[in-house]
Amino acid sequence: MTSLLLLTGTGVAATLLLVLIVLIMNRRRPKSNVPPGVVVLYQIGRGNFAPSISPFPLKLETFLRMTKIPYMNDHSGKFSSKGKTPWMEYNGKPIADSQFCIEYLKKEKEVDVNTHLNKDEISIAKAFQRLTEENLYWTMCIESFGGDVSAVSSIIPYTGLKLWLTVKFLQRVIKQETWGHGMGRHTPDEVWEIAVHDMTAISNFLGVKKFFMGDEPCEVDCVLFGMLVMIIYNMPGSKHQKFVTEALGNLVSYCERMKNKYWPDWNDKLLPSPTYKDDSDKIYWHKTDNSTHS
Repeated sequence: MTSLLLLTGTGVAATLLLVLIVLIMNRRRPKSNVPPGVVVLYQIGRGNFAPSISPFPLKLETFLRMTKIPYMNDHSGKFSSKGKTPWMEYNGKPIADSQFCIEYLKKEKEVDVNTHLNKDEISIAKAFQRLTEENLYWTMCIESFGGDVSAVSSIIPYTGLKLWLTVKFLQRVIKQETWGHGMGRHTPDEVWEIAVHDMTAISNFLGVKKFFMGDEPCEVDCVLFGMLVMIIYNMPGSKHQKFVTEALGNLVSYCERMKNKYWPDWNDKLLPSPTYKDDSDKIYWHKTDNSTHS
């Protein structure tokens, strides 16, 4: 998950300039009164090929759609007090980290999309969540930012100096974070071997099931959907994308099922789309709505 870190070395000046640009361009806009019980989801904005360029905002927003919890987006890119994104405010209370947001909402809203799972299945789902977010994710970061960054540059919705500074900033941050995690200490071949094993394990367990744990979707589907969207849509030409699309077709089909079920307005959330509409401050699933996504 994207973090703001104190950086040293020759990149300090560029980093400070980038932070200044972000602070100027992404200052929080004054909001109208947010109705009680409506989540304000802070994220980094929409993307060119998917509704987000990061798996974690997509995970959280999909959970909100799955549970039909009223929410509105703030695409200003404002970071949480932990220096992370996404995060949310609920009735004025800030909650950082996508999983902490989900756990908080499950208690506050008394929602549980895992009721059809037994204890063993819940444990299996949690293990696959950890495999995906704490292991596979870092192999994706190394693939995207470890060498040629032309592909990742194509998904970041910036141009010119802002794009160049953003990519340089992320390269430095991810290098430090993957080294601290341990994934960055492996050779490229070793990292790819880990990625192949992780993606294959996810595909093998999914098999021919409609959703990851069976006929009904559950919480882990939000996690896997967010990550698979990154691989399929936001890592063009990468080894990850080629492996999934050429060897693990059931993951592609699964991703399409999740997309059709929870994102019927997918095209409206893509920046280049002629039907794109900025949905900042639009309330989804509000009790006064007459339609599902209005």
